Amino acid sequence: MHIAIAGNIGSGKTTLTTMLAKRYGWIPHFEPVDDNPYLADFYEDMTRWSFNLQIFFLNKRFKDVVEISKSTETIIQDRTIFEDACIFAPNLHKMNMMSDRDFDNYTDLFYLMMSLVKLPDLMIYIRSGIPNLVSNIQKRGRDFEKSIRLDYLQGLNTLYEDWISGYKGKLMIVDGDHLKFKDNPKDFQVITDMIDDRLYGLFPFNDK
Repeated sequence: MHIAIAGNIGSGKTTLTTMLAKRYGWIPHFEPVDDNPYLADFYEDMTRWSFNLQIFFLNKRFKDVVEISKSTETIIQDRTIFEDACIFAPNLHKMNMMSDRDFDNYTDLFYLMMSLVKLPDLMIYIRSGIPNLVSNIQKRGRDFEKSIRLDYLQGLNTLYEDWISGYKGKLMIVDGDHLKFKDNPKDFQVITDMIDDRLYGLFPFNDK
């Protein structure tokens, strides 16, 4: 099975991925951050490095999807290839930080890749407001994230909501502003109960 965690920067994807992998014995696939050769440069000069960054993520995420499709294990993935192409690249293009030429090239490559993969068995979307995202980003203290612009985060949030509203696969939405799953076991159990219902219950359903 392929479980995916989606959400904006600072929403808690990596934390939830880690906790769910431990709880269910799933194999985690984490977003490449520490070994990303473009990320620090990107936050310093988004226009110059946007295409390079997005191609790096697209390449890494496609490799993950291919690996997941061949696995007999249940894998939980921290961020998906869909977010790169449906949210992050369009946001950069909309903010004039990625040229029309680069965006068109990137989009063509993405749709070619999508013809070869399928949707996750369950998409878990962590919905979070800007104040909570900023608080979480500040708490983890990554130097390269100190220059993230608020309008960049807001643009991402808007695109996330647009994407989720039309998502066609099995979907579960987590209220990241109110469910403090990292520090509150009861809140974490709310999430695991939802997962159990959707994956193993008699009447699994989408939460839209």
